[in-house]
Amino acid sequence: MKLTVLGYQSPAPGPGGATPGYLLETEEGKILIDCGSGIYAQLMKYIKIEELTAVVMSHYHHDHVCDIPILQYGVLMASIFGKTSRTLPIYGPKNPEDWSKRMNYQSHTRLRTYDENSSLRIAGLNFSFLRTEHPMLCYAMKITDGKKTIVYSADTGPDTDWGRFADRCDLFICEGTFTKEFVPAGKRGHLSAREAAELARRIQAKRLLITHLSPDISREKYAEDVGEAFPGEWELAEIGQVFEC
Repeated sequence: MKLTVLGYQSPAPGPGGATPGYLLETEEGKILIDCGSGIYAQLMKYIKIEELTAVVMSHYHHDHVCDIPILQYGVLMASIFGKTSRTLPIYGPKNPEDWSKRMNYQSHTRLRTYDENSSLRIAGLNFSFLRTEHPMLCYAMKITDGKKTIVYSADTGPDTDWGRFADRCDLFICEGTFTKEFVPAGKRGHLSAREAAELARRIQAKRLLITHLSPDISREKYAEDVGEAFPGEWELAEIGQVFEC
């Protein structure tokens, strides 16, 4: 598996940035995970739209979904130019339905729903899902080729029950939206970078990638919080990073 970070910022991108999106490649296909602001342009640096096997959406908040209409136009134009005739599958939650229905676009894209009991096989990879603590229905993803495992937290609050879902994964892509001085009071659907690091330590992740970073918080502040809590190998997300698993 080869994973490329296309975007990692939230809730809005900074200059030249992009909100969440990741390209996952195997010998059998190419998968886009989430499709936030600026992701389509980043994706085009690596592949043509007709090469995309599937899209897998964690949820439908704007920062994860807003480039879907642009992607749909891309598939439309590829069809007009005779580059593809197939319908691109977009896997995502059923709810909220006003958003999930937007994954369908003429004959060019079609929604295929999943839930926490689903097991998907896409491009030689097995996907399973865990519902996270988040205001909108959202799922973390576990992705494996049978040898290596990537877990993507998507958006998750501190009350998510991880159980054994992510234990000892090879790469843990975990949101760390806040630094300690900006953690909101009360119930919330996002982690701080320190909480993400503590979670990674608890599940014994072999490698940690902190994502969902605000462009208004310095990377030095994020790094300080992570370094205090995770003793293993870790990085802050950057556009263009590549991970081989």
